[in-house]
Amino acid sequence: MEEAPRNTKDCEHLPRPQRIVGPLAKTTMDCGVPQSAPVQHGTAHDMLFTGRSLAHMRRCILGMAVPFLFLLLTALGCERRTSEKPAGPGPLRRLTLALNWVAEPEFGGFYAARESGDYRERGIAVEFLGGSTRLPVLQMVASGQVDLGIVEGDELLIGRAHGLDIVPIFAVFQTNPKAIMTHASRGAKELKDILTSGTLALYSGMTMTTFLKKRFGWQGVQVVHHDGGIARFLPDKMYSQVCFATAEPLQAKAAGTETTTFLISDYGFNPYSGVIAVQKKRFDQSPDLFRAFIKASRKGWERYLADPAAANAIMAKQNTAMAPSFFATVAAAQKPYIATAEVAERGIGTMTRERWDKVARQLVELGVVEQSAKVDEFLLPID
Repeated sequence: MEEAPRNTKDCEHLPRPQRIVGPLAKTTMDCGVPQSAPVQHGTAHDMLFTGRSLAHMRRCILGMAVPFLFLLLTALGCERRTSEKPAGPGPLRRLTLALNWVAEPEFGGFYAARESGDYRERGIAVEFLGGSTRLPVLQMVASGQVDLGIVEGDELLIGRAHGLDIVPIFAVFQTNPKAIMTHASRGAKELKDILTSGTLALYSGMTMTTFLKKRFGWQGVQVVHHDGGIARFLPDKMYSQVCFATAEPLQAKAAGTETTTFLISDYGFNPYSGVIAVQKKRFDQSPDLFRAFIKASRKGWERYLADPAAANAIMAKQNTAMAPSFFATVAAAQKPYIATAEVAERGIGTMTRERWDKVARQLVELGVVEQSAKVDEFLLPID
């Protein structure tokens, strides 16, 4: 098949929002984390190993400003780049997938599906739109600027609470990798052990931060605003910080510092991560197209989990900030968060009503949204 000609107008004019504090970012008001302007950083460890980590978390906070960004994006009207031509002989149907960060192993299965021809076999040509901390992926999907986007599960639910017509169709991470890391030398056995002294760096405005405050309270630890990276963590043995379990602990180890990591999911807050979101009306218009994407993506992830080398080589050329050898390290570290027992039974990308319903109710309990999302309205039959 030949690829359908695409429209050349791009999305360079899309707004680049900063972190929002105020009524639209409710959790920044009540999570007890001092608010300060992000500090520019760029240590050797950040550049050589992974730039994703908590820079991504700053991007998640932008989801709180959903209505404002949605109106901006709708008004600006970036041109669509999707062909609606049917499958079969002839041009491929084109989809644009907005990533919420640069090319890294968390997207490995999608790269594997594209490079191995899994999408093409199902009549699809998938274009990846590289992400950044300022790319409002959820709003771009909701306003129709892109066909698909990668977001966080709680971010999607907050968006729906603000009236966005977006639904999840695939979830990469069954276990959310967000965590708190501390120095192994402290000998902490439980998360509560580090909350009585020392310093804890968190992001204000994150649902996870609100959850931790309600669950544990700040019992003597000094809570500060996290500015990204591990530069402050490495020299201070009493310093703990929010992290991705598949990122900063690996950076610290490479720098000669052993860590102890406490997954937030182990304490009861486990929204899906790496969620593919799409406009519900778009899915309803072309269900076969999006189901074909899901099936091809699942096959790509199976390939990547079995052998990530080929996809890693492609991503390493696009993301020179990460050392090529570190792609394999991260791919191995993230595998247990993706290939769970439930995935072995139901397939990669699976999602359950129970999981979504639990997180939706937790958001209400935490005061992040006023009403719990009705799962049956957005969890669609996919297979």
